[in-house]
Formats: sequence, structure tokens, C-alpha cells
Amino acid sequence: MECVIGVDLGTTSLKAVLLTVDGQRLAETSAPYPTQRPGPGLAEQDPHDWWRLMADALRGFEGLGTVRALCITSQVNTHVFVDAALNVLHPAIVWQDGRAAAAGAEIDARLTLAEKIAALGAPIPVDASHALARMNWMAQTHPAIWAQTAHVLLPRDYLLARLTGQVLTDPMSSVGLVGTDLTYATALTILMQGASSRLPPLADPLSVAGVVQAGLPFAGTPVVLGMMDAWASLLGLGVVREGQAMLLSGTSEVTGLISATVTAEAGVVTFPPWVGITLHAAPMQAGGASLDWLARLLGQKAADLAQGAAEIIATSPLFLPHLQGERAPFWDAALRGTFAGLSGATGPAELTAAVLEGVAFSARLSLEALQRSGAVQPATVRLGGGGAASDRWCQIRADALNIPLARMVGKDPGAMGAAVMAGVGSGALPDLATAAERLVRMDRTFTPDPAKAQLANDRFALWCDLITQTRSINAALAG
Repeated sequence: MECVIGVDLGTTSLKAVLLTVDGQRLAETSAPYPTQRPGPGLAEQDPHDWWRLMADALRGFEGLGTVRALCITSQVNTHVFVDAALNVLHPAIVWQDGRAAAAGAEIDARLTLAEKIAALGAPIPVDASHALARMNWMAQTHPAIWAQTAHVLLPRDYLLARLTGQVLTDPMSSVGLVGTDLTYATALTILMQGASSRLPPLADPLSVAGVVQAGLPFAGTPVVLGMMDAWASLLGLGVVREGQAMLLSGTSEVTGLISATVTAEAGVVTFPPWVGITLHAAPMQAGGASLDWLARLLGQKAADLAQGAAEIIATSPLFLPHLQGERAPFWDAALRGTFAGLSGATGPAELTAAVLEGVAFSARLSLEALQRSGAVQPATVRLGGGGAASDRWCQIRADALNIPLARMVGKDPGAMGAAVMAGVGSGALPDLATAAERLVRMDRTFTPDPAKAQLANDRFALWCDLITQTRSINAALAG
């Protein structure tokens, strides 16, 4: 059987799937790895963990089918500093990490809003997770490491380089660095001395980056370059046509919308057009991470908490899920998590409901920004990821967004999207729309309850006001 492999290196685990080209799922795997938090606002990972788990996943698939190609996607705005031999010089700085906020602000202040739009096609900020911010921080605080650095790589880029020997990346994954012509924006890169020489060359996401090196599982197999996890998940949820939208629920939440119209909405990441797709995206800082945090505090499993969440009523507590700042649409590392409306009767079930609703409200805020950015309102939103496993949470989201949510089969839309790209890039499948239609399956649709949607609308107004009222206090406490 002719097969493709998709690999997704997420924030907390590596997922991989082996599919036949007609959509039969032959095997899948998922393995977690740790994130180190050596201080407040810091988040690091060991790239050797990524490599070990990917090699294990590929070895587990050997002998199960004839593999035409494989493709890797990963978290982005996580950066690995390596030397010319691909030796890791510093723990990978994860997208959640805020240490480079000041270094990014130095660069961001040198560009006007109009200059950002001219360079990137959208007002994308140079925030704490931006590649230039991380480079500036490294140059300032660890000049010896910066001097040894030959490449600053995304996790996918690092895995690809070790797998094929090729140092390469794609324009869509190079968030905030690439202009509408799909090349590095010189107006940005010149602001950080030494940046241009350390950024990987760009290639089309559907190009074959190389073949698996000898001595590794599937040696000689073509490796399609692929894209970042948000784009891969878009394809893995079957969102490929104008006006379609997605909500990706994992450690963080990402909303996405396809629209050829671009209005340069502040806070939204609008990607350059690619194969007829213009993606407007709003990545948030905390989704499933918020529920995991509460589960750790209460000594329970996140899935059990979600299942036992209280019903949401008018007097239920509110929660701001900004435990490590927020990305879209605020891009503010100083935002912090907040509970409001607690009483002596508040218990674990009520706190859980507040967390689930707070994350759903963040998705609504981001989706509304996308609708303004793309000047279109989708009829439904396709939903996927580990956080979509809870029926309770899915219904809370549908009520909060007041839009039907179509949940897709599987908890691995990123890996599915990578498999889609492996199929198209290798020629095993003719195009993205055909590949998505053959490989992606729908599970069920969650329809908003009118009364609960109205309640959610009223509470969303209070939730937005809570952000405004607490913002200066939380900023002061963030230090």
C-alpha cells in the first residue's frame, strides 16, 4: 500500500500518523516531552528530545507500508541556536517564553505601523516571540553563543536538517520576517545585525527538501518541506477554500480564516497568499495550558475536570487565561490570568467552568478580529486538536462563539496536515483540496444553544471589560 507519513512536533508532544493515500489510517503515535521553566516567564525545551521521539516514531512505522514521502510540521516562534555542525548551543526558547520582550520592543520601536504593513503586508509586532527579538536578546546576554551561532532554526527546521542534512525553511513559517513576495523583508532583517546570515534559505512548502539520510528510518525517502503547525492544522482540518475557518485547540488556541480580502487588522497575523490561499491567523497564548494549570493546582486530570465542569450561569466566575501574557489580538507579555466573581460557594467545578469559558472567550475575541481582517463571516468553524476531545468544552465554545463547530476526526490535525502536504508534494495526490477531501474525516457538529449563546454574549461583554479594568494592575504585578 502506498502511504504518507505526517509528523507534528507540538508544544508538549510529538504526534505522527501513517496513512494510505486513500485515507486509511494504518498507525499513529504520540509521545510527550518536557518543558523546563527555569524562572518566571521562561520556557525552554531540549531539541534532543524532539529528535529522539521523531526517530522512535519513524522506526515504529517501518514495515507497515510503502512510504511515498514524509513531512514534518512543528510549533513556531520557538527558536534553536545551532552552530555549523547543528550542535545545539542553548536550550530551545519556546514561543511561550517572554524573556526577549524588551529586546523585541527595541526593534519594534524603530518601525512605524505603516512601515510594518509595507514590509510584511500586515502590522505584525516584533514581540517577545519574534525571531529578531530572540536574536537581539542572545546577542546582548550571551555574545559568545551568538558569535558561534550559524543558524537560528524553528523546531521543524532543526528536525529537517538532522533528517536530510539540508538547512531550509518555508515562508509561511517565518512569521513576521517575510513580505508579500514570500522573501525575507529586508526592512525587518536589517534592524538586527547578523540576522540575515543566520536565517535559513526559503523554499516552497510543497517542495521536496531532500531525502532521509542513510542509517536513519526510511533512508532515501523524500521529505516534503511543509509548514508551521497552524497552516498544517488548517489543511489537516480540511480548511482549504475561501471563507472557511478553523479553531485549533491544543496547548494554545489558534483561530484561522481564509479570505483574499486584507484590511490590516491590528493584532492579526495575515500571511502572504500561497496557492490561492490567504490565511488570517490569531494565535493565542493559553488554551489547554490553562486547564492543565488548574488540573495541577487541584491534583486532578484535565479531562476529568472538563467532564465535571459546572453549568455556567449569570453569576458564574469569570477567568482571563493570560497566565503567560497573551498573543493575538493583544500581543502583550504583561497580561496576566485573573479570576473574578469568586464567592465562598466557588469550588473546583465552578473554577473549571470559568477556565473553559475564558479560553472560549479568547477564541471569540480572536475570531472577531479575523472576521474584521478578512471581511467575511464563516458559516461554520472546523475544530480539532487535543482540546476538542471534550464534548463539554466543544459545546461551551459553540455557545460562546455562537456559531456551529464541526469537530474533525482525530486529535492530530497538525500531523494530518503534514501528511496532506507529503501526499501533494510527492505527487501521490494531485492538489491540496483533493488531498484534504480524501484524508480528512468529520466527527460531529456542535450547534449553539440560543439561550446559552445569549448568556455567553452578556458574559463576554463583562469579560472584555474585565481585561480593560485589570490590565494596569496585572502589568504592575507582572514586573
